[in-house]
Amino acid sequence: MLVELFKAAAKFWRFRIALALTLFILLFATLGPLIAVHDPVAQFTEALIDDKGHLAGPLEVPGFWLGADAVGRDEFSRLVHGGKVSLIVAVVASSIAVSLGLLVGMLAGYLSGPVDSFLMRLVDFVLSLPFLLVAIALNRVINRPDMLTVAILLGVLSWTSLARVVRTKTLQVRRCGYVVAARALGYGPWHIMWRHILPNVSAPALVLGTTTLGNMILMEAAMSFLGLGVRPPIPSWGSMLREAQDLMIHSPHLVLFPGLLVGIAVFAFNLMGEALRDVLDVRSH
Repeated sequence: MLVELFKAAAKFWRFRIALALTLFILLFATLGPLIAVHDPVAQFTEALIDDKGHLAGPLEVPGFWLGADAVGRDEFSRLVHGGKVSLIVAVVASSIAVSLGLLVGMLAGYLSGPVDSFLMRLVDFVLSLPFLLVAIALNRVINRPDMLTVAILLGVLSWTSLARVVRTKTLQVRRCGYVVAARALGYGPWHIMWRHILPNVSAPALVLGTTTLGNMILMEAAMSFLGLGVRPPIPSWGSMLREAQDLMIHSPHLVLFPGLLVGIAVFAFNLMGEALRDVLDVRSH
């Protein structure tokens, strides 16, 4: 079903553009380290910062394509490795959010009754949690959160919308004849949810999961920009923006490139989600 969905989506120009941008971001973050030969945390002060404190700009120094940051580190290497960090956090967080959303949504929709009421109140509780306050509290408890910790926090707080969509779809599917027949034959809830309900809710879950990837990249960048995400010297696009905010007038490239990559990544995943949604709308009529 998913293969057919992608084949149908390939006919839409928005999906093709989103796919091209997504491949660019993925190749930049995965294959970039093979091109970026410099250590992203090593300082090359003598080569990249002159006696007057002027930072080398793009293409000014051979071997350092995008110049230097404020302390003489290779900007291109930091962009590449920062993209890898941002994508890893986004993928892990989105996987957690999609898994929780599917599980809670299917359980609530299929079992209904008290289970449904309890799980929906859990969704309301998670929605009521202020994200920034939770992130600040986490930083108080864990002084230097790593990538996994940040990803778990983002994932645990981002599954509620998917759970509601999956619950609604499950309520529709559980009344279908093949599900009623499976119950009559004595199959248990887990078997029915795995074999009959999950394939029918996977398409809308894929759409929301795709847009969640973009949201996770943006949220990770926002956390790192505020000093609540992955701590230096590990680079991420958000922390690079925070470090460069005081230099944006004299060295605008330090803000331009990480901000541009964040924008491209978020735009690509959101556009892909919209294209997949358009395909589902067409197939539903």
